[in-house]
Amino acid sequence: MSSTPNGQWYPPEWPDRIRALAQGELTPAAPRRAATVLLLRDTGTGGPAVHMLRRRASMAFAGGAYAYPGGSVDARDERPVAWAGPSRAEWAARLGFGTGEEAAAQAVVCAAVRETFEEAGVLLAGASADTVVADTTGGDWEADRAALVARELSFADFLDRRGLVLRSDLLGAWARWITPEFEPRRYDTWFFVAALPAGQRCRNASTEADRTVWIRPAEAAAGYDRGELLMMPPTISTLRSLEPYGSAAEALAAAGGRDLAPVLARAEVRGGEIVLSWPGHDEFTKHVASGHADPEHIASAERPDASVPSRTTPPPMPPPTTTGEPTA
Repeated sequence: MSSTPNGQWYPPEWPDRIRALAQGELTPAAPRRAATVLLLRDTGTGGPAVHMLRRRASMAFAGGAYAYPGGSVDARDERPVAWAGPSRAEWAARLGFGTGEEAAAQAVVCAAVRETFEEAGVLLAGASADTVVADTTGGDWEADRAALVARELSFADFLDRRGLVLRSDLLGAWARWITPEFEPRRYDTWFFVAALPAGQRCRNASTEADRTVWIRPAEAAAGYDRGELLMMPPTISTLRSLEPYGSAAEALAAAGGRDLAPVLARAEVRGGEIVLSWPGHDEFTKHVASGHADPEHIASAERPDASVPSRTTPPPMPPPTTTGEPTA
């Protein structure tokens, strides 16, 4: 795995796969639905901090890259659950589903809440439609979390057994990105924002991450720009989009007006090079010289003469933002 002059994640096998796709030798994999959550916490000054994790370098997909808690939809996420907030039909309309696809929309929302609990120990649910769990620590909670991760327990059964209501009103849909067609593992991912509930604390509960951090979006973006923090385009794009907001509440209030049209990369073979672009996101455009599959021959649109160093070890951890709580 490598990065471009900034911290953009770039697998060295991409050029060969792009060529194969262009030549009709590669059939795109169907994307799996997924959800990820940008957990926000107010810091008092400088805007909210966002919870990020660093994927283990050994991970097959985006190893060493910074990301948010999230994962694939489980088929059981469609099962009926106690529900608060916008109706399933309203969520279906917001997320881009058609009439009659309310269960599919519910599954995406459930996946967002479930994965956040599985990977960060934070639960957006409460005993009633206007309360939220204040503490998810302790052996009984950890046993349930582990059972969810192992798929021994469905999220619907977990909520029902504990008498909890899923608080869909605590989520705001923020963006939607689809993995490029030339990737072997593809995801259709909805990004949500949510405020950390009072009394709850994030922790590194994911087996896929080696570190977690609370960091302000502007600080994380600066680390990416310096090439210190490795990220995929959806991650850095959503980080930058959070920078204008002075609080978690401001970001959540803005979520309703966000464009959820899916972003899908385009790859074209133009003469002697491959051009990789993400519509509406020019900073990610890359040019790959013909005949080169290694990232040292990748140039960015804004720096066409830049060579790219290979990165085989995880990027360093950024200093935690000073928010009064230690980093996990």
